[in-house]
Amino acid sequence: MSATNFDLLEALQQIAAEKGIAVDTLFDALANALVAAYKRLPQAAEEAVVTIDPDSGEIRVYGQELDEEGNVTREWDDTPDDFGRIAAQAARQVILQRIREAERDRKYEEYAGREGDIVTGIIQQSDNRYTLLDLGKVEALLPQAEQVPYERYDHGARLKAYIVEVRKTTKGPQIVVSRSHPGLIKRLFELEVPEISNGVVEIKACAREPGHRTKIAVWSNDSNVDPVGACVGARGARVRMVTTELRGEKVDIVPFSDDPAEFVSRALQPAKVKEVLLDEERGRATVIVHDYQLSLAIGKEGQNARLAARLTGWHIDIKSESEAAAEEADYAEGEWAEGEWVEESGEMVWKPAEGGESLSAEAWAAGETSEAEEAALEAAVEAAEGLAEAAEVVEAAEELAEAVEAIEELAEAVEAIEALEELAEAVEAVEELEELAEAIEELEKLEAVAGEAAGEPVVDNIPPAVSAGDRAAEGEPGA
Repeated sequence: MSATNFDLLEALQQIAAEKGIAVDTLFDALANALVAAYKRLPQAAEEAVVTIDPDSGEIRVYGQELDEEGNVTREWDDTPDDFGRIAAQAARQVILQRIREAERDRKYEEYAGREGDIVTGIIQQSDNRYTLLDLGKVEALLPQAEQVPYERYDHGARLKAYIVEVRKTTKGPQIVVSRSHPGLIKRLFELEVPEISNGVVEIKACAREPGHRTKIAVWSNDSNVDPVGACVGARGARVRMVTTELRGEKVDIVPFSDDPAEFVSRALQPAKVKEVLLDEERGRATVIVHDYQLSLAIGKEGQNARLAARLTGWHIDIKSESEAAAEEADYAEGEWAEGEWVEESGEMVWKPAEGGESLSAEAWAAGETSEAEEAALEAAVEAAEGLAEAAEVVEAAEELAEAVEAIEELAEAVEAIEALEELAEAVEAVEELEELAEAIEELEKLEAVAGEAAGEPVVDNIPPAVSAGDRAAEGEPGA
């Protein structure tokens, strides 16, 4: 064995031990890489096979000739002299790639069958899209849709999550986990309650509103074991551990029952139920509670009733005693058709007591009406149409009155504008008269000055200038 072969064997064995990969897998990857390197040589045979001795590490290349059916007809040793160096250079990347693929396959196989399991990881990264959990050898993805509203994920904190899906990708397994899945509640109780893990107590149903409240229905296969007490634990220690992991989410534990009415009644705890009426055909349950228990049965924003409906699978209608009594009174005081069901020719027929056309059971179920009822219905429709037409007429009249009122207001506005325009014209005329009076006064002063300069006596009988305002006061024209 050469030193090169010994080093190669030692390196392969060390890689196999560190990565948890079988040595034979690495030998196969190396042989394939050597075949590819050999075929790139100038004098290489078209077909070749590489053998690696696992004990000595000796590498041999054998050229082959094949017939039309693919059988080997001739084989010879065609190992190049410097094949060790060529093999080392060519096989390096191929072996590393195969190692990465083997690691990815091993990680995927480790988590492939663990959907529905619970894992514990350390929060590595958190943003608006997703949160990454470090599970040790792989990372788990916690999407925004699987997170609990208002729950904070601090870097470095430990967190338990429920595996929803394991995807195989080219970059390795992608593990999708959830904090809002109802299965997380079941797995947490399995960790805390030994009776659940060994099968004595079963969780029959679970309804959850993440971050707020959860209801679970438990059943015991042993009559000596109380299922609710086993889940609650001594002084509530077991359920307290679950609520702590859920960051304070409230958990209600109710006993399961095969009787639907009793199960619905228990599911509405802590409210006390007086009576449960079931409509199995429609899947509805009418629950009657005391008046003071109504708000407790419904819960904050309907949360208790909503979770009870999800837990039991029944559509639940909750009524108080007074509401139920009022409905019964209305039912008793109501007017009902009088008659009887009579079998005619093997078919049930309804015959009214006051006479008239009979109705078959199919016609009754289909809601068919008699001629009188149809006439009354047509009259009611015509009356409704008449009222609609009258309403349209009234609406049109109101719109006309509004239009007339708008026209009158517009006319008043036009008159006001005309009056303002006349007033503006009068003001302009007054201003022009005042300017004329000032001009006359200046002219008289100039004439007086000229007379004094010529030695002529000043004429005293020239009337003083009259202002436009005085003329207007005296009623003269032009004011």
